[in-house]
Amino acid sequence: MYLAVRDLRRNWRRFGLVGLVVGLVAVLSTVLSALATGLVSDGISGLRGLPLTHLAFEPGSGAVFTRSTLDARALEAWRATPGVEASPLGVAFVNAAPTTTGPRLDLALWGVPADSFLVARPEARAALSGPPGLVLSDELEGQVEVGDRFTVAGSDLELPVLGFTYSGSYGHVPIAFTSLATWQQIHYGSDARGRFSAVALRFDGPVDTAAVDRAAGTATRSKVSAYSGSPGFSAETATMTMIRSFLVVISALIVGAFFTIWTVQRTRQIGLMKALGASNAYIVRDGVGQLALVVVFFTVVGSAAGALLAGVAGGGDVPIELTLTGTLTTGVILAVVGVLGSVVALRRITRVEPIVALGVEP
Repeated sequence: MYLAVRDLRRNWRRFGLVGLVVGLVAVLSTVLSALATGLVSDGISGLRGLPLTHLAFEPGSGAVFTRSTLDARALEAWRATPGVEASPLGVAFVNAAPTTTGPRLDLALWGVPADSFLVARPEARAALSGPPGLVLSDELEGQVEVGDRFTVAGSDLELPVLGFTYSGSYGHVPIAFTSLATWQQIHYGSDARGRFSAVALRFDGPVDTAAVDRAAGTATRSKVSAYSGSPGFSAETATMTMIRSFLVVISALIVGAFFTIWTVQRTRQIGLMKALGASNAYIVRDGVGQLALVVVFFTVVGSAAGALLAGVAGGGDVPIELTLTGTLTTGVILAVVGVLGSVVALRRITRVEPIVALGVEP
C-alpha cells in the first residue's frame, strides 16, 4: 500500500474526480433509499401498526381488501380455532364532504367492532361503541376539528369527527376508524347481511391455517405478505428496487472503467515493479487497495451528504423515511460493488510483462 498511498497523494485530482462521481452516486442512492422506505411506510403504515399477525381474505382476492368479502361463517370458523383471536374488519376507500365548510377528505375507512382486540385504548372503545362517528388519523389534525361533520360519498350518513389517533395510512390515504355497523351501512347500505372485508387474526402459537381455511372458505396471509394488497405497493417497490439496482451497476461500471484506464496508464510502472521482483498478488493488492480507499472514503462522504439532504427534504408531502440501517446497507453495497468493479482489470495487470519497463512490447 506504500506505492498506492504515494500515487493517491501525487494524483489527487484524478482520483478526486472519480471519487466525486462515486460520491454523487452514493448521494442519489441514499436519497432514493430513504424515499423508497418512505413510500412503503406511507402505503402500509396503518396496516403495519395494527396488533394482528395474519389476515384471512376471500380466496382469489390477492390480499386486496376491496376485492374480498366474507361473512359470519368465516368469522365463526376462525373464532372456534384454539389459540386464535379473530375480529371482522371492513376496509373501503371513500370521500368525505364537509356539511358546512372545510376540506374534502379522501379516507381509507376501516370498520372495527368496539370489542375487537384491534382496539386497545379504552377511549377508542368508547368512541366506537357510542353514536356513529369517525376517528381520524392524527395527520389530519389541524385541517379538521373534533365535532366537524362529514357526509360520506355514496351514502346519506352524516358523521361527526369523534377524535384523532395515530392510525397511519393505507394506500397513501389517511385512515379513519368507525364502528363495523357504521362501515357496513356506508358500504352495503341496508343489505349488509353481516358482510365485511377480512378477518383480522392474532395467533398465540402454531395454527394449521390450511385446515381452517378449508373450513372457513378463506385464504390466510401473514401481515407482511398482506402488504402487497395495498394499492401501488408492489409497483412502487419494484420500481424503486430497479432504480437502486441500476445505480449499483452504474457505480461498478464507473469504478471498473476508471481502474482499466488507470491500469493502461501504469503499464510501464507495473512492468518495472515486476522486474524488481514484485509478484502479481502484491500488485493486485496495491491497485485494488488504492481503489478501495477512494471508493470507501467517497461512499461514506456521499452517504452522509445524502442522509443530510434526505433529512432536509423530508416532511410535508414528501414521504421520506431515513433509517440508519437503510443508509448503512446502501453505503456498504455501493462500496463492495464498486471495489468488485475493479476486478475487470485484474487480468490486464497479471498479463503485464517486466520487459515493458524498458519500453519494449513483449
